[in-house]
Amino acid sequence: MHVECTATPLEVPHEMMEVRAAFVPRLLAMNGPVLAAAMLLLAVALIALTQGAADIPIQTTVLLLLDRLPFVTIEQDVPAIWESIVFDIRLPRIIAAALVGSALSYSGTAYQGIFRNPLADPFLLGVASGAGFGATIAIVSPLPNAAYGFGWVPVFAFIGATVTVTLVYLVSRSAPGSQGATLILAGVALSAVLSAGISFMLLTGGDSSQPILSFIFGGFNTASWARLAAALPYIAVGGLVISLHARILNVFQLDREQAAQLGVDVTKSTLVVLAAASLMAAAAVAVAGIIGFVGLIVPHAARMLVGSDHRRLLPVAAFGGAAFLIVADLASRTLLAPQEIPVGVLTAMLGGPFFLYLLRTRRVDGGR
Repeated sequence: MHVECTATPLEVPHEMMEVRAAFVPRLLAMNGPVLAAAMLLLAVALIALTQGAADIPIQTTVLLLLDRLPFVTIEQDVPAIWESIVFDIRLPRIIAAALVGSALSYSGTAYQGIFRNPLADPFLLGVASGAGFGATIAIVSPLPNAAYGFGWVPVFAFIGATVTVTLVYLVSRSAPGSQGATLILAGVALSAVLSAGISFMLLTGGDSSQPILSFIFGGFNTASWARLAAALPYIAVGGLVISLHARILNVFQLDREQAAQLGVDVTKSTLVVLAAASLMAAAAVAVAGIIGFVGLIVPHAARMLVGSDHRRLLPVAAFGGAAFLIVADLASRTLLAPQEIPVGVLTAMLGGPFFLYLLRTRRVDGGR
């Protein structure tokens, strides 16, 4: 039997090479901005490790970090105080800033996606104030709260954040007029009431209320490895849940009715994402206090760079938020050294004008 074959041996490999050549640029286009944001974060973190009251050479810092890796031993003659500064003071603080910045940016991106509102942000929605109010109740209560950042603090912070975002959402749904504008106004009003409650407990709580000042101004001067280890599970769970809903957040940008027609359980997805975002915001408040506008500034910058596809927007916002807050913390401890500026003050100085700019140039009625 004779079978005639017209294909040459090089045709199939050539087609595979064409597919691969088309796939690589597409892969880079999808993941390139994420990798660039990750590299920016690493560079910013490394620079922050070297700067402070004692400037440590970047080469020495890199060698100290490499020496802590498993199966790596690097002998070098450096002052013992430098190693203590890097690993006991600066590194936990930088990681805390990165963790909080990524959590606030991630939750801010999720809030903006769920509410289809470019001004949705943990601070403007009152979520941060709600978390701070709950944390304050835990602080002044007789419940055990080691290092005031944990124990019952994150639990109460999550309850406060969840109740606040629920109230804001219900008010915006029931009020007449623009739902987007009502959402922000309700958040600002609740934030003012909750901030007054925090101030009242600060004034009447006695000695037990002193840590409340850290929550009001926000900062990382109390960062420690123990607090980071306690906060990481909350942020990791919230981030995982939101990332699994990235495609649904994309569908929500069309319309809720269209999302329902495509088979999305709108109510369930909304509640799950809001709970996850509130969990991340509450954990961030438990670590660093009330730091505003990070979840507003960074998602907007990330959206300008990579568009509105949440599969790329979420990780870019997370890395960008981490880098942003590391820079803010570096500025807070070096601009007026030895005096330290609260990080929340610096972010408010940047975020306030940015918020006014968005009010002037963007629609807030649920569109972009």
